[in-house]
Amino acid sequence: SAELVLQKALDREKQPVIQLTLTAVDGGNPPKSGTSEIKINVLDINDNRPIFSNSLYKTRVFENVPIGTTVINVNANDIDEGTNSEIVYSLRTKGQDHILDRFQIDSKTGTITVKGTVDFEESPAFEIHAQASDRGQPPMAAHCKVLVEVVDLNDNAPEITVTSLLDTVKENAKMGTAIALVSVLDRDGGKNGEVHCEVKNKVPFKLETNYKNYYSLVVDGPLDRESASQYNVTITATDEGTPPLSSTSVITVHVSDVNDNAPRFSEPVINVYVKENSPVDVIKTVSALDSDVNENGQVTYSFLESNGKSAPLSTMVNINSDTGDIISLQSFNYEEIKTFQFKVQATDSGVPPLSSNVTVNVFILDENDNSPGILAPYSEHGSVNAENVPYSAEAGYFVAKIRAVDADSGYNALLSYHISEPKGTNLFRIGTSTGELRTKRRMSDNDLKTHPLLVLVSDNGEPSLSATVSIDVVVVESTGEIQTQFRNVPRKEENFSDLNLYLLIAISSVSVIFLLSLISLIAVKCHRTEDSFRRYSAPMITTHPDGSWSYSKSTQQYDVCFSSDTLKSDVVVFPAPYPPADAELISINGNDTFNRTQTLPNKEEK
Repeated sequence: SAELVLQKALDREKQPVIQLTLTAVDGGNPPKSGTSEIKINVLDINDNRPIFSNSLYKTRVFENVPIGTTVINVNANDIDEGTNSEIVYSLRTKGQDHILDRFQIDSKTGTITVKGTVDFEESPAFEIHAQASDRGQPPMAAHCKVLVEVVDLNDNAPEITVTSLLDTVKENAKMGTAIALVSVLDRDGGKNGEVHCEVKNKVPFKLETNYKNYYSLVVDGPLDRESASQYNVTITATDEGTPPLSSTSVITVHVSDVNDNAPRFSEPVINVYVKENSPVDVIKTVSALDSDVNENGQVTYSFLESNGKSAPLSTMVNINSDTGDIISLQSFNYEEIKTFQFKVQATDSGVPPLSSNVTVNVFILDENDNSPGILAPYSEHGSVNAENVPYSAEAGYFVAKIRAVDADSGYNALLSYHISEPKGTNLFRIGTSTGELRTKRRMSDNDLKTHPLLVLVSDNGEPSLSATVSIDVVVVESTGEIQTQFRNVPRKEENFSDLNLYLLIAISSVSVIFLLSLISLIAVKCHRTEDSFRRYSAPMITTHPDGSWSYSKSTQQYDVCFSSDTLKSDVVVFPAPYPPADAELISINGNDTFNRTQTLPNKEEK
């Protein structure tokens, strides 16, 4: 028998079938032979590993692509057959945890897809190791690399970080003072990561570049805590991507106070009105506002100076340094002092301290605390004064003139005259404003020979004060018996003689000259005192139909009275200092009624 022996290894992949012809020859002569066809099928064994079409694959993928997106297809072939050629694809597990979280491969097709989030900022590229294994026994495998480049998208806004250098900035900080450091980071790459930073709102601050994406926030204008105690600085960072992304950060800058504001009074001059005889009390509270805060805004008050023309200020008023209350130290008498002036200084507690002043004018208001005083030759109630009247006296005959003064001023000093207790027939009348006592009619045989009169002189204050004078009017038969302390009255004649005419003209001329001189004197006086007392009311002159004439000014007041009887005229002038703020000038008309004009002092000019 013959044996077919394998001389060398077979390779199915090269020759899967071998065709042989076997010939058998005998030993005869001629030899005979026979043939046989032998077909040898070479069976496959798993002697070939899979082979990838490329050992290195490269691809690109955009970041943030959806899950399931195909990244690339890898392909491997195995020249074996049957199960030995069946390929299973997989990703290497060793050292590729971050890869396995983001990518997966189809075991049959070799398609690599996205499994998780792909973020350029976390990893701009991935190196994936893929494996192809056959199903032979034992299985054989092949490997390849897949390089995945992640394409950046502008998906990250800039990030702003602020580091404060100062908790607060003083309002007198100089230009360029650094307040905070600002850094900006954009995790994108390329133009997507290029950032421009700026202050968006209108504030006295700006950004100065220190280094790329590093800035300093500095003072760029004057600060005033009183106008703005804090600023909200809005910083915006914008990248160069498409579309551009931006982020905003708000920095609160607190401005601290410095003592740059002096206390301020609401007005430069304060007028205070105090009634005379008022008890010791607070007459005024002054207040100054300081727009600074804390000790810079704490205000104390003190007296700065007085006008030096009156009693020492310390004896009249005092001031509470904390509250600004001005307290009177005495009860004022209008007849002794009518006004005084001083300055109050308000000082803050800053360093250095700042201060301001206010002028305080104190006006004492008159109260009706003085009764009228009867002037000589008459005396007040308690003694009797006598006057003689001829029996032949006509109606309106001048008997006497009662004169009185009142130490008060204004309305409190305006006097009126009345016959309080007329006895017998009503024969006499008295001028309400002039005090002139005259006959109302001719005498008759039924009239008494002696007429006791009680004249009441009253002021017009509230309540009214008064004084009285007693006069006995004696009726005599002839004018030669008339003796008065004031004048010698010529006998009244029936005919108006030339002598009387000349005398009347002479007296009238003298009266006119005197009147013009008095007006000139008053005008000069007004001109001299105009500048010093401009803040007080202007002069006021009123005339009365019954012959009285009064003049009032802030520095002097004159009451000049003329009798309507020119033969018996006399003049009384009473000077008095200027009236207080509520002073009133009162004129008397022909009906013995009063007209009141009130004048108030003007505010002192600055």
